[in-house]
Amino acid sequence: MTPPPARKRRATKGGTPAQNLPRRGAVRRAQAITTYGVGSLIAVDNESFVVSSLDRAEESWRVDEAPRVYERRLARLLGVNYFRLPPASDDDSKDGMRVRRFPLMHSCPECTELQRHRDFNPPEGKSVCGTCEVDLVPSRFVVACEAGHLDEFPYWHWVHRSTERGATAVGRCGGKLRLRSSGRTSSLRSILVSCTCERAPEVSMEGSFRKNALKDLGLRCQGTRPWLGTSAPPVNCGRPLRTLQRGSSAVWQPVLKSALSIPPWSDGRSDPLSEHWDALREYDNREHVGIYLKGVFKGQCPVPLDEVMALLDAEREEDPDSEAHPTFDHRYRALRNKEYERLRSGNDESENSRDEQFICEPPLGDQSVLAPLGITGPMLVKKLREVRALKAFTRLADPDSTIESEEMPLSDSSLPWLPAVQVRGEGVFLRLDENRLGAWEKAVAVAARTERMRTAHQRMLDQRAGDGNQAVPSPATPRMVLLHTLAHVLIDEWSLEAGYPAASLRERLYAADDMAGVLIYTATSDSAGSLGGLVAQGEPETLDRTVRSAIRRAEWCSSDPLCMETGVSGVGGANLAACHACVMLPETSCEHNNILLDRALLVGTPEDPDLGFFADIAAG
Repeated sequence: MTPPPARKRRATKGGTPAQNLPRRGAVRRAQAITTYGVGSLIAVDNESFVVSSLDRAEESWRVDEAPRVYERRLARLLGVNYFRLPPASDDDSKDGMRVRRFPLMHSCPECTELQRHRDFNPPEGKSVCGTCEVDLVPSRFVVACEAGHLDEFPYWHWVHRSTERGATAVGRCGGKLRLRSSGRTSSLRSILVSCTCERAPEVSMEGSFRKNALKDLGLRCQGTRPWLGTSAPPVNCGRPLRTLQRGSSAVWQPVLKSALSIPPWSDGRSDPLSEHWDALREYDNREHVGIYLKGVFKGQCPVPLDEVMALLDAEREEDPDSEAHPTFDHRYRALRNKEYERLRSGNDESENSRDEQFICEPPLGDQSVLAPLGITGPMLVKKLREVRALKAFTRLADPDSTIESEEMPLSDSSLPWLPAVQVRGEGVFLRLDENRLGAWEKAVAVAARTERMRTAHQRMLDQRAGDGNQAVPSPATPRMVLLHTLAHVLIDEWSLEAGYPAASLRERLYAADDMAGVLIYTATSDSAGSLGGLVAQGEPETLDRTVRSAIRRAEWCSSDPLCMETGVSGVGGANLAACHACVMLPETSCEHNNILLDRALLVGTPEDPDLGFFADIAAG
């Protein structure tokens, strides 16, 4: 990760060769899509930068150090041909991810001046005050809108908001801004901003985070996109602005989409055709496909024609057929449906080559021991590969609730790829008995309890979608909340009994009218990734003990009775009996940001023990 070329040292007059600045910082590849992706703010030492977009020639990722990754099902969903791993290099002289300085407003703790970084006249390659020679401090505050734009905090307007001259005169008073801390408290009241023009009184930052604070000053979003560089013009936005702390998680949230590599795409044989699938689908018969391949590959197609036709048939089978023009969410559900079918049917190791990336087999033990639990069809996923791609990013919103218009693309132009990481590991897949689940779902108390969560979650989605926008429907159903909570307690149990860190495990839920399964798999490719320890937990007798122990552990929480009896909990009241002392997990392990959880649907409540799907185990 390096600053833009302007920050590199040039050769001196004496002939000293030019040198790059020392490496400014480093992030892991996975962090480049989950924490420090395009448009995010990253702090390095005492400086702050925004990660540049993908398509700027001098400021983007170094693609020759970003290997290609292929996953046709996910690429088709996201409208690209392939993916690229974030760049990585051990050579300090090479660039990886490029960044730009942001925010530009800095303050000097010695002279208290508050102005743009360049106005301090810092020595080349350093971020220090040219007069005081002390480190400059980037502005703690930025502003953003729900459309994804990001800008500097309007200090001039904030200081001069009470003057008679009005906003039109702001910036023309001839004075300089200053920022200091009174030191009395650690609150915003102690952060004081003033102007040397003396026409406005010194004001504190208290109230700047109020929802309408900037709207009351007549300020609206100007559509600024600093990650695109200075050459990118602002867009017409006009949405309300919100003040944020520079390091707040609300400044940048990734929109991640993932897919498992399943047959027939999981052996890598189709990778050479990654850029040709859309063209191949235009042909209806074998002859035309063969002619196209001969023309493209000069008669040397790396994939036999029979396999190409089989792959085309498999892709058409995954097409959603309920709508003429299916939505993104509908196509994503179709992708999950195909994964669910493959996890149920399995893929035997003895029938595949060593290049196969998906091996799923039934356990050897007697599965009937799981019948009293209402669990059926466990599968040992001995090898799996998951590709997680960064589709876009949002600000001031939950990624799972953001509609398409609110997502900010990673580039200003159309690119045939997106950044992604791949995880190779193992997992355990299990399903709930449909007959028992169907009877449980019909209970009035179960439906009423789930409806409370669904209503609260839908209200939150509607508020975030904004006026005039159609919010996505809440996924909360009795089986979804049940599977979600079950996955969390199993991950907690395996972290205690099998030695897995909770953050190294991840859930993948399959909850719909025709699906009731959960896959728990290793979410990291390091030493906790694929050593066989998780697969061993899927043997029926071991799984039986694990589930019983997890359910009994979920009966009590150290925050009870408050946790169990609370009316609402979690963000927006989208949880019921769930807290960090019982079922919540690290954010990397949960698909739904630790919402839509209810321990009572597992074990019941003291007043209604039959409410829980596993009430018999809890009672025993």
